[in-house]
Amino acid sequence: MLDVFYPIVPDAAWAQRIVPLGVKTLQLRVKDAATARVRSEIAETLAICTAHGCELIVNDYWREAIALGARFIHLGQEDLAGADLGAIRAAGLQLGISTHTHEELAIALNAAPDYVALGPIYETRLKAMRYPPQGLDRIGEWKRLAACPLVAIGGVTAERAPGVLTAGADSIAVITDFITHPDPERRVREWVRLADQARKP
Repeated sequence: MLDVFYPIVPDAAWAQRIVPLGVKTLQLRVKDAATARVRSEIAETLAICTAHGCELIVNDYWREAIALGARFIHLGQEDLAGADLGAIRAAGLQLGISTHTHEELAIALNAAPDYVALGPIYETRLKAMRYPPQGLDRIGEWKRLAACPLVAIGGVTAERAPGVLTAGADSIAVITDFITHPDPERRVREWVRLADQARKP
């Protein structure tokens, strides 16, 4: 189950810092690491999340996720093209997929995902993007086209979050807004409070 606040972290150390603060959905995105480290990071993060009732979503490493007992993975378009969806589904994993264009959305929906992500919503400082900011109107369009939950990602701050949710996003993936904050834990607590308010009827 996706929560409104969906932080993405690079390692288990970050998971240990923020998951106990009330985070209910977390993505582990390990980049350019040896297989042994990837497995170690997933195993440690999974243990942290399990202890705190948090859903762990493993980015890209679907084989390791299956082997270590994770329940949810996220794939970018390139990783989706090379993934064995039959094996992923046979293992009972839930699946999230990144999208940036109508073509990518069609490819993603053909895989029957449990959610699709749209980004970048705003200009992002995290990495150079091939795609311009999507904007709030595109969120509404994606919501109409996709029957599954929609995750908004890219340049979304806690201050921008209400507008993103009003536009139709079910969840907001966040990296820079808390990782680069002078007090990351305080910023995460702000997001957790925001998510609590958003869940109220």
